[in-house]
Amino acid sequence: MQAIRKAVIPVAGLGTRFLPATKAIPKEMLTIVDRPTIQYIVEEVVASGIEEVILITSEGKSAIENHFDYDFQLDTVLKEKNKVELSEELTNISNLIDIVSVRQKKPLGLGHAIWMARNVIGNEPFLVLLGDDLVMSDVPCCKQMIDLYKDVGESIVAVQRVPMNETYQYGIVEGEAIEKERTFKVNRMVEKPAPGTSNSDMAIIGRYLLMPEVFDLLGKTTPGHGGEIQLTDALLALSNLRGMYAYEFEGKRYDAGDKLGYLKAIVDFSLQHSTLGEPFRKHLESICNGCGI
Repeated sequence: MQAIRKAVIPVAGLGTRFLPATKAIPKEMLTIVDRPTIQYIVEEVVASGIEEVILITSEGKSAIENHFDYDFQLDTVLKEKNKVELSEELTNISNLIDIVSVRQKKPLGLGHAIWMARNVIGNEPFLVLLGDDLVMSDVPCCKQMIDLYKDVGESIVAVQRVPMNETYQYGIVEGEAIEKERTFKVNRMVEKPAPGTSNSDMAIIGRYLLMPEVFDLLGKTTPGHGGEIQLTDALLALSNLRGMYAYEFEGKRYDAGDKLGYLKAIVDFSLQHSTLGEPFRKHLESICNGCGI
Protein backbone atom coordinates (compact mmCIF):
# COMPACT_ATOMS: atom_id res chain seq x y z
CA MET A 1 0.00 0.00 0.00
CA GLN A 2 1.41 3.39 -1.03
CA ALA A 3 1.92 5.94 1.70
CA ILE A 4 0.14 9.31 1.58
CA ARG A 5 2.92 11.84 1.04
CA LYS A 6 1.31 14.79 -0.76
CA ALA A 7 -1.62 17.15 -0.25
CA VAL A 8 -3.35 19.45 -2.72
CA ILE A 9 -4.83 22.72 -1.46
CA PRO A 10 -6.85 24.67 -4.08
CA VAL A 11 -6.59 28.40 -3.35
CA ALA A 12 -7.49 29.86 -6.74
CA GLY A 13 -11.01 31.07 -5.83
CA LEU A 14 -11.94 34.75 -5.92
CA GLY A 15 -13.42 34.87 -2.43
CA THR A 16 -16.51 36.80 -3.53
CA ARG A 17 -18.38 35.96 -0.30
CA PHE A 18 -15.93 38.19 1.58
CA LEU A 19 -15.88 41.22 -0.70
CA PRO A 20 -14.81 43.95 -0.27
CA ALA A 21 -12.24 42.50 2.20
CA THR A 22 -10.92 40.12 -0.47
CA LYS A 23 -10.64 42.66 -3.27
CA ALA A 24 -6.87 42.94 -2.69
CA ILE A 25 -6.23 40.17 -0.12
CA PRO A 26 -6.68 36.45 -0.82
CA LYS A 27 -9.47 35.03 1.34
CA GLU A 28 -7.04 32.39 2.59
CA MET A 29 -4.94 35.19 4.14
CA LEU A 30 -7.78 36.49 6.34
CA THR A 31 -6.66 35.90 9.91
CA ILE A 32 -8.08 33.67 12.60
CA VAL A 33 -6.68 35.23 15.81
CA ASP A 34 -2.97 35.63 14.93
CA ARG A 35 -2.41 33.62 11.76
CA PRO A 36 -3.99 33.39 8.30
CA THR A 37 -6.55 30.70 7.62
CA ILE A 38 -4.25 28.93 5.16
CA GLN A 39 -1.63 28.43 7.88
CA TYR A 40 -4.06 26.38 9.97
CA ILE A 41 -4.71 24.20 6.91
CA VAL A 42 -1.00 23.67 6.23
CA GLU A 43 -0.31 22.97 9.90
CA GLU A 44 -2.96 20.22 9.84
CA VAL A 45 -1.17 18.68 6.86
CA VAL A 46 2.20 18.84 8.62
CA ALA A 47 0.75 17.34 11.81
CA SER A 48 -0.61 14.47 9.69
CA GLY A 49 2.82 13.50 8.39
CA ILE A 50 2.53 14.86 4.85
CA GLU A 51 5.80 15.72 3.07
CA GLU A 52 4.71 18.10 0.29
CA VAL A 53 1.90 20.58 -0.38
CA ILE A 54 0.71 21.55 -3.85
CA LEU A 55 -1.05 24.92 -3.90
CA ILE A 56 -3.37 25.45 -6.87
CA THR A 57 -3.19 29.21 -7.30
CA SER A 58 -4.37 31.98 -9.61
CA GLU A 59 -3.48 35.58 -10.32
CA GLY A 60 -3.35 37.71 -7.18
CA LYS A 61 -2.51 34.85 -4.81
CA SER A 62 1.21 35.56 -4.40
CA ALA A 63 0.64 36.66 -0.79
CA ILE A 64 -0.04 33.02 0.13
CA GLU A 65 3.24 31.84 -1.33
CA ASN A 66 5.07 34.77 0.25
CA HIS A 67 3.68 33.91 3.67
CA PHE A 68 5.45 30.54 3.62
CA ASP A 69 8.64 31.94 2.12
CA TYR A 70 11.69 33.25 4.01
CA ASP A 71 11.93 37.06 4.16
CA PHE A 72 15.59 37.95 4.70
CA GLN A 73 14.96 41.69 5.11
CA LEU A 74 12.21 41.23 7.69
CA ASP A 75 14.23 38.62 9.57
CA THR A 76 17.22 40.97 9.71
CA VAL A 77 15.09 43.80 11.12
CA LEU A 78 13.56 41.54 13.77
CA LYS A 79 16.98 40.32 14.88
CA GLU A 80 18.33 43.89 15.01
CA LYS A 81 15.43 44.79 17.32
CA ASN A 82 16.13 41.70 19.42
CA LYS A 83 12.73 40.18 18.61
CA VAL A 84 14.22 36.71 18.64
CA GLU A 85 11.06 34.73 19.36
CA LEU A 86 9.17 36.40 16.53
CA SER A 87 12.09 35.82 14.17
CA GLU A 88 12.14 32.13 15.10
CA GLU A 89 8.38 31.81 14.62
CA LEU A 90 8.53 33.26 11.10
CA THR A 91 11.52 31.07 10.24
CA ASN A 92 9.60 28.02 11.44
CA ILE A 93 6.69 28.95 9.18
CA SER A 94 9.00 29.12 6.17
CA ASN A 95 10.37 25.67 7.08
CA LEU A 96 7.01 23.99 7.75
CA ILE A 97 6.90 21.87 4.59
CA ASP A 98 7.93 21.77 0.93
CA ILE A 99 5.43 23.78 -1.11
CA VAL A 100 4.89 23.67 -4.87
CA SER A 101 2.60 26.12 -6.68
CA VAL A 102 0.62 25.29 -9.81
CA ARG A 103 -1.31 28.04 -11.60
CA GLN A 104 -4.93 27.43 -12.59
CA LYS A 105 -5.19 29.84 -15.49
CA LYS A 106 -8.97 29.67 -15.93
CA PRO A 107 -11.65 29.34 -13.21
CA LEU A 108 -13.03 26.01 -14.38
CA GLY A 109 -14.11 24.62 -11.03
CA LEU A 110 -12.79 22.56 -8.15
CA GLY A 111 -12.46 19.41 -10.23
CA HIS A 112 -10.29 21.23 -12.75
CA ALA A 113 -8.18 22.73 -9.95
CA ILE A 114 -7.38 19.27 -8.57
CA TRP A 115 -6.72 17.95 -12.08
CA MET A 116 -4.04 20.63 -12.44
CA ALA A 117 -1.97 18.80 -9.79
CA ARG A 118 -1.75 15.57 -11.78
CA ASN A 119 1.86 16.00 -12.94
CA VAL A 120 3.10 16.82 -9.44
CA ILE A 121 1.16 14.03 -7.71
CA GLY A 122 1.93 11.31 -10.23
CA ASN A 123 0.60 7.81 -9.65
CA GLU A 124 0.05 7.85 -5.90
CA PRO A 125 -2.83 8.52 -3.50
CA PHE A 126 -3.06 12.03 -2.09
CA LEU A 127 -5.04 14.36 0.14
CA VAL A 128 -7.15 17.35 -0.85
CA LEU A 129 -7.95 20.09 1.66
CA LEU A 130 -10.19 23.03 0.85
CA GLY A 131 -8.84 26.33 2.13
CA ASP A 132 -12.25 27.40 3.45
CA ASP A 133 -12.67 24.50 5.86
CA LEU A 134 -11.04 24.53 9.28
CA VAL A 135 -11.32 21.54 11.61
CA MET A 136 -10.65 21.76 15.34
CA SER A 137 -9.88 18.29 16.69
CA ASP A 138 -7.56 16.45 19.08
CA VAL A 139 -6.26 14.28 16.23
CA PRO A 140 -5.90 16.17 12.92
CA CYS A 141 -8.74 15.32 10.53
CA CYS A 142 -6.26 14.33 7.82
CA LYS A 143 -4.45 12.04 10.24
CA GLN A 144 -7.76 10.32 11.07
CA MET A 145 -8.33 9.74 7.36
CA ILE A 146 -4.81 8.44 6.76
CA ASP A 147 -5.20 5.99 9.64
CA LEU A 148 -8.47 4.74 8.13
CA TYR A 149 -6.87 4.46 4.68
CA LYS A 150 -4.29 2.05 6.11
CA ASP A 151 -7.21 -0.28 6.88
CA VAL A 152 -9.49 0.16 3.86
CA GLY A 153 -6.97 1.00 1.12
CA GLU A 154 -9.41 3.10 -0.90
CA SER A 155 -10.51 6.70 -1.35
CA ILE A 156 -12.16 8.46 1.58
CA VAL A 157 -14.33 11.56 1.87
CA ALA A 158 -14.80 13.26 5.23
CA VAL A 159 -18.43 13.87 6.18
CA GLN A 160 -20.45 15.54 8.91
CA ARG A 161 -24.10 15.25 9.84
CA VAL A 162 -26.24 18.24 8.88
CA PRO A 163 -29.95 19.01 9.40
CA MET A 164 -32.07 17.47 6.66
CA ASN A 165 -33.42 20.88 5.67
CA GLU A 166 -29.85 22.00 4.91
CA THR A 167 -28.69 19.04 2.78
CA TYR A 168 -29.41 20.97 -0.42
CA GLN A 169 -26.39 23.15 0.39
CA TYR A 170 -23.88 20.26 0.30
CA GLY A 171 -22.61 17.28 -1.59
CA ILE A 172 -24.40 14.38 0.11
CA VAL A 173 -23.18 10.81 0.55
CA GLU A 174 -25.49 7.83 0.74
CA GLY A 175 -23.92 4.67 2.10
CA GLU A 176 -24.08 1.80 4.52
CA ALA A 177 -22.20 1.41 7.77
CA ILE A 178 -19.35 -1.10 7.96
CA GLU A 179 -17.77 -2.67 11.02
CA LYS A 180 -15.26 0.14 11.46
CA GLU A 181 -16.61 2.90 13.67
CA ARG A 182 -17.88 6.08 11.95
CA THR A 183 -17.17 4.59 8.50
CA PHE A 184 -19.58 3.99 5.60
CA LYS A 185 -19.25 2.32 2.20
CA VAL A 186 -20.33 4.89 -0.39
CA ASN A 187 -23.24 3.81 -2.59
CA ARG A 188 -24.23 7.14 -4.11
CA MET A 189 -23.19 10.80 -4.10
CA VAL A 190 -25.49 13.70 -4.90
CA GLU A 191 -24.41 17.31 -5.33
CA LYS A 192 -26.85 19.65 -3.55
CA PRO A 193 -29.88 17.34 -3.77
CA ALA A 194 -33.34 18.84 -4.11
CA PRO A 195 -35.49 18.46 -0.97
CA GLY A 196 -36.88 14.96 -0.66
CA THR A 197 -34.53 13.36 -3.18
CA SER A 198 -32.11 11.90 -0.61
CA ASN A 199 -32.68 10.50 2.87
CA SER A 200 -29.04 10.93 3.93
CA ASP A 201 -27.74 13.68 6.22
CA MET A 202 -24.03 12.96 5.59
CA ALA A 203 -22.53 16.07 4.00
CA ILE A 204 -19.09 16.10 2.39
CA ILE A 205 -16.70 18.66 3.89
CA GLY A 206 -13.39 19.91 2.51
CA ARG A 207 -11.22 16.87 3.22
CA TYR A 208 -10.62 14.10 0.67
CA LEU A 209 -8.18 11.21 0.35
CA LEU A 210 -8.13 10.18 -3.28
CA MET A 211 -6.62 7.46 -5.43
CA PRO A 212 -4.70 8.70 -8.51
CA GLU A 213 -7.29 7.27 -10.94
CA VAL A 214 -9.33 10.38 -10.16
CA PHE A 215 -7.12 12.39 -12.53
CA ASP A 216 -8.15 10.34 -15.58
CA LEU A 217 -11.77 10.60 -14.51
CA LEU A 218 -11.52 14.36 -14.05
CA GLY A 219 -9.96 14.63 -17.51
CA LYS A 220 -13.02 12.88 -18.97
CA THR A 221 -15.62 14.77 -16.91
CA THR A 222 -17.94 16.98 -18.95
CA PRO A 223 -18.17 20.55 -17.66
CA GLY A 224 -21.42 21.25 -15.85
CA HIS A 225 -23.13 24.42 -14.66
CA GLY A 226 -21.10 27.54 -15.43
CA GLY A 227 -18.67 25.52 -17.55
CA GLU A 228 -17.02 24.11 -14.42
CA ILE A 229 -15.71 20.59 -13.93
CA GLN A 230 -17.44 19.23 -10.84
CA LEU A 231 -15.39 17.13 -8.43
CA THR A 232 -18.49 15.23 -7.28
CA ASP A 233 -19.00 13.74 -10.76
CA ALA A 234 -15.46 12.32 -10.76
CA LEU A 235 -15.81 11.08 -7.18
CA LEU A 236 -18.95 9.15 -8.07
CA ALA A 237 -17.16 7.58 -11.03
CA LEU A 238 -14.19 6.74 -8.81
CA SER A 239 -16.45 5.10 -6.22
CA ASN A 240 -17.94 2.92 -8.95
CA LEU A 241 -14.50 2.07 -10.33
CA ARG A 242 -12.82 0.85 -7.16
CA GLY A 243 -14.91 1.77 -4.14
CA MET A 244 -14.94 4.66 -1.72
CA TYR A 245 -15.62 5.27 1.97
CA ALA A 246 -17.18 8.13 3.90
CA TYR A 247 -15.72 8.90 7.31
CA GLU A 248 -17.58 10.84 9.96
CA PHE A 249 -14.52 12.56 11.40
CA GLU A 250 -14.10 13.49 15.05
CA GLY A 251 -13.87 17.23 15.57
CA LYS A 252 -15.65 20.48 14.75
CA ARG A 253 -15.65 21.96 11.27
CA TYR A 254 -15.88 25.65 10.45
CA ASP A 255 -16.75 27.11 7.05
CA ALA A 256 -14.26 29.96 7.16
CA GLY A 257 -15.39 31.03 3.69
CA ASP A 258 -18.74 32.07 5.14
CA LYS A 259 -18.93 35.23 7.24
CA LEU A 260 -20.81 33.63 10.12
CA GLY A 261 -18.63 30.52 10.03
CA TYR A 262 -15.55 32.74 10.00
CA LEU A 263 -16.74 34.61 13.10
CA LYS A 264 -17.49 31.33 14.89
CA ALA A 265 -13.98 30.12 14.08
CA ILE A 266 -12.44 33.31 15.46
CA VAL A 267 -14.33 32.93 18.74
CA ASP A 268 -13.60 29.23 19.25
CA PHE A 269 -9.95 29.41 18.20
CA SER A 270 -9.49 32.49 20.41
CA LEU A 271 -10.84 30.59 23.41
CA GLN A 272 -8.27 27.85 22.75
CA HIS A 273 -5.35 30.27 22.39
CA SER A 274 -2.52 29.69 24.88
CA THR A 275 -2.23 33.30 26.03
CA LEU A 276 -5.42 35.02 24.82
CA GLY A 277 -7.91 32.29 25.71
CA GLU A 278 -8.59 33.14 29.34
CA PRO A 279 -8.79 36.95 29.02
CA PHE A 280 -10.97 36.55 25.93
CA ARG A 281 -13.29 34.20 27.83
CA LYS A 282 -13.61 36.77 30.62
CA HIS A 283 -14.41 39.43 28.05
CA LEU A 284 -17.19 37.31 26.55
CA GLU A 285 -18.59 36.57 29.99
CA SER A 286 -18.64 40.27 30.81
CA ILE A 287 -20.59 40.96 27.62
CA CYS A 288 -23.29 38.41 28.39
CA ASN A 289 -23.32 39.05 32.17
CA GLY A 290 -21.87 35.71 33.22
CA CYS A 291 -23.81 33.49 30.82
CA GLY A 292 -21.26 30.69 31.35
CA ILE A 293 -19.58 30.56 27.94
